[in-house]
Amino acid sequence: MAESTRGRIQAVALELFTENGYEKTSLREIAERLGVTKAALYYHFKSKEEIVSSFSEDRLARLDELIAWGEAQPPKPERRQELLSRYADEFFASNHPSVMRFYEQNQTVAKTMSSGMDMRDRMLRVASLMADDVDDPAEQLRAALALFAVHGSWFAIRQDIPLEERKRVALDVAEDLWRPRISP
Repeated sequence: MAESTRGRIQAVALELFTENGYEKTSLREIAERLGVTKAALYYHFKSKEEIVSSFSEDRLARLDELIAWGEAQPPKPERRQELLSRYADEFFASNHPSVMRFYEQNQTVAKTMSSGMDMRDRMLRVASLMADDVDDPAEQLRAALALFAVHGSWFAIRQDIPLEERKRVALDVAEDLWRPRISP
């Protein structure tokens, strides 16, 4: 029961932080939205920062697994394609879009909290793995942008697009970006 309460707190806090901003959301508002007392909320989390760290830790652990897999593979286009596919599978199967939207809309948190800096570091490591098999700067940029095409699908595509279609479009665009260019 405690884990489901903890998960509900994370989900509601993430929703409020994204809607109202991290700084403008109080623990009292989170407790009210949940219909629990502040004491019940404090039992699970002592601060807003603890809540952010908790939902970020799960995401960071999954990114670490992806990075470890990528680092264990030889750097070649097939690894890039599989890395992107695994990233998209994880991205679309979790609360990751909500977490990324939170960081996008709360830049101060992303720049000042350790969890925000850790998230940025992991994303840069995944982007680096996407491009470590090419020397041409333009191809490096295309490979890294392919990863961010997955993210962009949550901001640049209408919100009424079904999840599977959103994922397919994101991967199609990503593949268009990183596929090697053939000179005429």
